[in-house]
Amino acid sequence: MNPYYNQNYTREDIDLILAKIKSCVENNRYTIALNENRKENIDFINEYNIRSDKQRSILMQIKTKDFCHSLQNTKLGYEYEVLYVFVPQVQLFNAEGEEETVDVYTKFNIIDLPSGSRAVVVSFHKKNKPVEYLFR
Repeated sequence: MNPYYNQNYTREDIDLILAKIKSCVENNRYTIALNENRKENIDFINEYNIRSDKQRSILMQIKTKDFCHSLQNTKLGYEYEVLYVFVPQVQLFNAEGEEETVDVYTKFNIIDLPSGSRAVVVSFHKKNKPVEYLFR
């Protein structure tokens, strides 16, 4: 496993992190990164026609057992950020209208502000590399 990946968490640790993420989603204090550096997210959303209500539903379905690892952000100026990776399996309809099971690679940055937490979904796309689940 990549030495930058951290799996040094208990189930309770991840329960708390996931509760914070879901609270952000429930309270519309989240965003999915859709800028020019996140073409993979845009392509995935378009390929499966995932409207905002379905995006939200996918995020709310994530479970502790879907956790893989955390890692330090390596982007210049963002090295203080810890990113959390979860890969849930989700039923989606492809462009042909056929239902398929998709491993959705999600990577979160939780930003704690005086006004409350916000979640940035940095990655939201089909899994494109092998992952190791911590609790499976």
